[in-house]
Amino acid sequence: MKPNLFLTNLREHLALFQTLEALNEPIERAGALIANALGAGRKLLLCGNGGSAADSQHIAAELTGRFIQDRRPLAALALTTDTSALTCIANDYSFEDVFARQLAGLGAPGDCLIGISTSGQSRNVIKAVEAARGIGMPVIGLLGRDGGALRALCDVAIIVPSPTTARIQEAHILIGHTLCGLVETALGLA
Repeated sequence: MKPNLFLTNLREHLALFQTLEALNEPIERAGALIANALGAGRKLLLCGNGGSAADSQHIAAELTGRFIQDRRPLAALALTTDTSALTCIANDYSFEDVFARQLAGLGAPGDCLIGISTSGQSRNVIKAVEAARGIGMPVIGLLGRDGGALRALCDVAIIVPSPTTARIQEAHILIGHTLCGLVETALGLA
């Protein structure tokens, strides 16, 4: 009998999520970093590739729109959404520079960056993190596997310990929603 894909995925998901309690402390620290930046009138910038680009946009939308209840919009921007900037920078410089170059133009000291990478090895996210650190921005890594090269570059590394990209992304969106809730709570908006 052929194994049921949904049940297999569900079992993997549940087994991974049982281990995520260990991430509570870095998630709390990340929420505080973001709340401090937004509370001081700064902004949150996010970047990632593929599904992580979509997660960047999703988290930014929860903050600029609303998450728990109606409240003022919060300054969050996914660096993955401007196709003209992405294609110009990739063409004129390199794909590795698509986030770092935007960050250099849009970021400022006191802003906060979330770099999302399921492998922890995405070169364009690494370059964005290096640019953010050079500007004086705190950096949060939303990572997978063992955290890869990004782990050591982040002020807070939240590492989902799975080899499976789909399971990592499922955890990342739970963590992203938790960060939004922590920010709203810390700022007295929820």
